[in-house]
Amino acid sequence: MCRFCWGLVVLLLLLTGGMAYVFVWQGSVRPAADGRTAIVLAPGERALILTEMRGFVDSIQQITEGLGREDMEAVVQAARKSGRAAQQQVPAPLMGKLPLAFKQLGLETHQQFDQLALDAEQLGDPAHSLQQLGRLMQNCVACHATYRLEVGE
Repeated sequence: MCRFCWGLVVLLLLLTGGMAYVFVWQGSVRPAADGRTAIVLAPGERALILTEMRGFVDSIQQITEGLGREDMEAVVQAARKSGRAAQQQVPAPLMGKLPLAFKQLGLETHQQFDQLALDAEQLGDPAHSLQQLGRLMQNCVACHATYRLEVGE
């Protein structure tokens, strides 16, 4: 009987580990025709992520405009709109479909918006904020170069 119990425990651990790998690390992905990784989503899930990305672009545009006018308060407000406080609550099933590296890029991007807002407020240096914006946009470029969002069949 003890052998059966241990065998069952090992089997359950392997199943749990496999599910954790797919849910946390791999996500719902497949190779895309253009060489990137396709993240396969339902239409509503894709729309949620694209809405967040459009928010990033909107903040970047407003930050750039604020820097051009040397209006650091506008820079602070625009950056905060895309910081961690603005992060949407992502449903657990959607989180399971996103690969870990994609989730990390998103979290880091929100954190960089927060840091840009904090530094713009405390330092008031447009040149410093512009450098931060350039580094932040490297995340956008890396994400779009690596991933594409596709609707599953």
